[in-house]
Amino acid sequence: MRGRPKRRFFTATESAEIWDRWRQGQGLWTIARAFGKRSSSIFAHISPTGGIQPPRRRRSRLSLTLAEREEISRGLVHGRSLRQIACGLGRAPSTVSREVARKRPANVEDRAVPGHWEGDLLCGSKNSYIVTLVERHSRYVMLAKIRSRDTHTVVNALIKQAKKLPDHLYKSLTWDRGVELTDHKRFTLATDIQVYFCDPHSPWQRGSNENTNGLLRQYFPKGTNVGELTQADLNRVARRLNQRPRKTLDYKTPADMLAAIVATTS
Repeated sequence: MRGRPKRRFFTATESAEIWDRWRQGQGLWTIARAFGKRSSSIFAHISPTGGIQPPRRRRSRLSLTLAEREEISRGLVHGRSLRQIACGLGRAPSTVSREVARKRPANVEDRAVPGHWEGDLLCGSKNSYIVTLVERHSRYVMLAKIRSRDTHTVVNALIKQAKKLPDHLYKSLTWDRGVELTDHKRFTLATDIQVYFCDPHSPWQRGSNENTNGLLRQYFPKGTNVGELTQADLNRVARRLNQRPRKTLDYKTPADMLAAIVATTS
């Protein structure tokens, strides 16, 4: 017995075309043929509003724009206060504060608590990628070689990296909303590590990781085929970053910070 075909939602562009065709008097069958779909899917798209196109959603003038969100991200990475960022944007400090507070539970957000990580993929040429992981408290970096960005490969790499650390040093992972972590539940089941996702267009919710990816570009400039690197190459770069004193750590190194955590928790 064949199952029902998987429902596919229409993109904004497709939806606009459907409504244009409907206003022109085209029937359900005609529109469906144009999209290679069944007429029932077209009917399901237009019937909830009685065949009348809903008004286009408008962004409130009070909402932060993508450019403003990116400016907030850069401000946080450079250590600016929320009031300074708000002043630069011409926004109320409370508006910036609410946006920043949206990221994770308080215990995950607090950099004073070790064991919470941020992750992302660093992209190279020819569809090559590196998994980058940064511990928020110490800024300790881990890099993993992957052959592709499909979710099965990425999750396997994350599971392997997690097993290199004691349980108390890996409590949560915050990731961007990329499809590479679609299978995040398997990661949590295998490691007992909770995964959190950033809001759309909110890179400051992974501020440590964004900053680290910028440092990694010193070693892997844009256009580098990172797929040609070995795991040993990545380990050497991670070791250099972890042994580099950081101003934000009072000129201690991430390696020293992580060693201190291990000494006090073991």
